[in-house]
Amino acid sequence: MTHYTYSGIWPVAPTPFHPDGQVDMEGMKRVLDCMVDQGVDGICILANFSEQFLISDAERAALTKLSLEHVAGRVPVIVTISHFATDIVVARAREAKDLGAAMVMMMPPYHGALLKGTPEQTFEQFRRVGEVGIPIMLQDAPLSGVELPVPLLVKMAQDIEMLKLFKIECPQAAAKLRALIEAGGAAIEGPFDGEEAITLMADLDAGASGTMTSALIPDLIKPVVTAHLAGDRAAAMAQYAKVLPVVNHENRQCGFRAAKAAMVAGGVIASDFCRHPIPPLHPQTRAMLLELLQPLDPVVLNWGK
Repeated sequence: MTHYTYSGIWPVAPTPFHPDGQVDMEGMKRVLDCMVDQGVDGICILANFSEQFLISDAERAALTKLSLEHVAGRVPVIVTISHFATDIVVARAREAKDLGAAMVMMMPPYHGALLKGTPEQTFEQFRRVGEVGIPIMLQDAPLSGVELPVPLLVKMAQDIEMLKLFKIECPQAAAKLRALIEAGGAAIEGPFDGEEAITLMADLDAGASGTMTSALIPDLIKPVVTAHLAGDRAAAMAQYAKVLPVVNHENRQCGFRAAKAAMVAGGVIASDFCRHPIPPLHPQTRAMLLELLQPLDPVVLNWGK
């Protein structure tokens, strides 16, 4: 694993909104500060867990600028740039690079259930973003509905110089990570998993060097990655067992609403409002989330108090 350039935990920042639905820009700064204090190795903004599909282009531009200026190099920042239109993806990549982002993350081109990029179109979109000259993380997520077979990913890793990381969060992610690492070798500089770390131990055993979770409990998930990469699988497993009930509840019951609910409980942000058509968390779901979190004493529940 010595050839891996990227490792650790690089969570997704939630986007806070005021109760009237407007973006809470000051709250966004507090979210980022809390994440830095959680000991993250990097931060991703404008991803699916940031509700990027509910944010306007103007809000995206403002959040990108604010986030990069506020983090100010304390940790690397990844900007998500996914879009079906290649010219828009390239323009977003240029903007992110100009503002000082460390990396961009993108899914393959898709729009709804029927407009999906072919392997050739997917390769070409990533190649064109690579020409911008900023490192790329490829996100292999079920949301896109685009099949990304390992031979295609290996070819992209070998032929597109700036494609450095692969976030694999498809079903049976460990098997795909294992195959990708074996076939891609040194071209795979950062094999990561996602999905709130619900399959983290299996993915680390398969060779993953890092994870992109939510901002809920990265301070408690990071020790799993650190111990595993250091060769102490028993310690990693013990820590993973402690956090797994929370991870499972987030993954299966809450989704991106979990981090915002916890941040409200911990005084990080004032509102966990989600824009329509996303429904609010059911009170029982929220209560169980906090019930599972409190014995673990994560940073998020104490940061703003």
